[in-house]
Amino acid sequence: MEATYIETQQISFQDFKNQILEDYKLGRISREMSYLGRREVLTGKAKFGIFGDGKELPQLAMAKVFRNGDFRSGYYRDQTFAMAIDAVSVESFFAQLYADTSIEREPASAGRQMNGHYATRSLNEDGSWKNLMQQKNISSDISPTAGQMPRLLGLAMASKVYKSVKFEGSEKFSNEGNEVAFGTIGDASTAEGHFWETLNAACALQVPMIVSIWDDGYGISVPTQNQRAKADIAEMLSGFQRTEGQHQGCEIIQVKAWDYPSLLDAYARAEHFARTESVPVVVHVIEVTQPQGHSTSGSHERYKNEERLKWEGEFDGLTKFREWILNYSIEIEGKEEQLATAEELDLINEEAKRIVKAGQKKAWDNYQKPILDLKEEVLQLVRQLESQNTEISAELEKFGKIISVAKRDIFHLVRKSLLLTRGSQSAERDALQQKYQEMFAVEKDNYSSHLYSQSEWKSTNVKEIPPVFSETSETVDGRVVVRNNFDKIFSKYPETLVFGEDAGNIGDVNQGLEGLQEKYGELRVADTGIREATILGQGIGLAMRGLRPIAEIQYLDYILYCLQGMSDDLATVQYRTKGGQKAPVIIRTRGHRLEGIWHSGSPMAGIINLSKGILVLVPRNLTKAAGFYNTMLQSDEPAVIVECLNGYRLKEKQPDNLGEFTVPVGKIEVTKEGKDVTLVTYGSTWRIVMEAAEELGKIGISAEVIDVQSLIPFDLSHEIAESVKKTNRLVVIDEDVEGGTSAFIMQQILEKQKAFRYLDSDPVTICAENHRPAYASDGDYFSKPSADDMVEKIYAMFHEINPAEFPKI
Repeated sequence: MEATYIETQQISFQDFKNQILEDYKLGRISREMSYLGRREVLTGKAKFGIFGDGKELPQLAMAKVFRNGDFRSGYYRDQTFAMAIDAVSVESFFAQLYADTSIEREPASAGRQMNGHYATRSLNEDGSWKNLMQQKNISSDISPTAGQMPRLLGLAMASKVYKSVKFEGSEKFSNEGNEVAFGTIGDASTAEGHFWETLNAACALQVPMIVSIWDDGYGISVPTQNQRAKADIAEMLSGFQRTEGQHQGCEIIQVKAWDYPSLLDAYARAEHFARTESVPVVVHVIEVTQPQGHSTSGSHERYKNEERLKWEGEFDGLTKFREWILNYSIEIEGKEEQLATAEELDLINEEAKRIVKAGQKKAWDNYQKPILDLKEEVLQLVRQLESQNTEISAELEKFGKIISVAKRDIFHLVRKSLLLTRGSQSAERDALQQKYQEMFAVEKDNYSSHLYSQSEWKSTNVKEIPPVFSETSETVDGRVVVRNNFDKIFSKYPETLVFGEDAGNIGDVNQGLEGLQEKYGELRVADTGIREATILGQGIGLAMRGLRPIAEIQYLDYILYCLQGMSDDLATVQYRTKGGQKAPVIIRTRGHRLEGIWHSGSPMAGIINLSKGILVLVPRNLTKAAGFYNTMLQSDEPAVIVECLNGYRLKEKQPDNLGEFTVPVGKIEVTKEGKDVTLVTYGSTWRIVMEAAEELGKIGISAEVIDVQSLIPFDLSHEIAESVKKTNRLVVIDEDVEGGTSAFIMQQILEKQKAFRYLDSDPVTICAENHRPAYASDGDYFSKPSADDMVEKIYAMFHEINPAEFPKI
């Protein structure tokens, strides 16, 4: 077991003194960064600013117990902590404020996130994992309040897993599970459900997690007493306090934000509980001040009275820290020793200002140089076109009046110049056009890369291996295929684990994991509480630490509980870090065609539109689902796999190469050939479409049926357009609401694949009613497309074309 802070602090007075003054200096540097950062925003050099002033001391204390291999999942107030662990410099802080798109200058997000959102880079340039045990780790911040909490559970849970699980390369991610996950959250955000769900799960699971609550008495302008049942969150959490001898609950420590020695003691104790006993700890940091208010969007003088503002001035952490330093004295060998004089601290203050100003200037110059260089290059090219169009002179004059030129201004000038000279041909215009294409390629990478993996492990690179069948292949229930495939997966990949409601002891509600907990243990095949948001978050955190989690959400409509985390966190991990972090979670769920409002909703439109960045795979049977699991476990991208709920008891032939065969993502399958109309669908609806296609064949309409299989990515080879080119008619059939997934599919086919060129009839969508499906089989029949609906609506297309051959029904 790694030693904790308590066990390692035997130091000399000189070392102690140096440590104190270094903390004071770093605190002053951080404060000056906040002050100057606000001024940079208010003078127009940055768009928005949110800072961590007032929280310097507790973050310095927290950093002292944060070790290599540890992870933080926090929010946008932690600049002092990030500096203390060398994850942020003065220059990178201001580079982020200016949205510098250089990874070297702004490694957290390359300008994609607003300031205060920190991250360390977990990946090498090729997308492979770094050795996370050789660095202090920050999982990429997100803005939604409390949204960082579910992921924190997974980061902590990984340490518990690594105490038992080993695999080739696991030493990059853990040292016998001795790492601690640190979370930070504003006091008002503890009113969010994600906070309570995460803490509840952590207390049940007993994972090494330390949550720091920065309590400044307000949630923007709303005072604490209006936020929760009780103003004191520690008092509210008293029921979570663990009882001696029981393996449930957490430790709760309350400490003042301005009391430096007490903060050191609080975090030393917190680390000791978490690292040595694997107990979650809440550190409630009270009496926090916020000298500049919430952000650059407003002033705290609007909602704080004079008494509060006066108190904040007196109890500012750095002010009290200065007082403590000046009042500290100790007698050593008969001589009184002090830490520093007022003059010495004043010199540190002045040095901090110089360091911050120099760092800000360097960051601004670095940010501006490529823009100014591009400006001069473009101006030279545009001026060469002035003789070709008099209006270009006016555009140049307007451009010259811009005080602070941004990239968008340069792009506008180029595009406007090309528009004004349309139709003309010249070497000068060709040169400008070429420059524009070069510029656009650079900025496309700067602002739009890495939504999906760009590594060699991206899903589309996984080799297709068809299922193998023989004379001895058994015909079994679909659930048996997926269960036996999972058995092969858990044997093949020791880093793989699955967890969810009823996933463990009973082998999930449909027995797709039957018997696997007994075989692989409760850690790898685990039951969870009813807590979908943190089931997802558990998966994100585990995946960020090198494990391969399968997070099971029992039914598709329950995925709404974790849609916020999918949208704001998981879907954006690679994008918001520009390839610096990844979380290849597989979200396992099941849906389609089960009767009743609450168990048959089809929120696919929300999933595909709110979760771009996550693959959405919709297999029509359990063999296809098994193939997708095999594919995604070779990939480094997150995915949702929606199993067909009504397929578990349907018979399928079991492949001989379980655990090996793969289903390619982004590839459709033509399951019935035809010449008159193309029917496009997915999931359980496919069976009904096939039924309808057979009926249509009996009345003279030859339908081609296409199973999409993969909604994101969608038909990468544009095979559907080739089908439409043959049939000249298109029908998209879906059990989602109008304008949902069917609209997405139609847009992909008509706009992206240009299949409109081949249509002889209006394209048609056949989807569900806009309400949730009513209960029982009759409700399903009248709420979602039936084979009768499909036959009649497709027949109507042919009646319009040839009423004599296809008379009205």
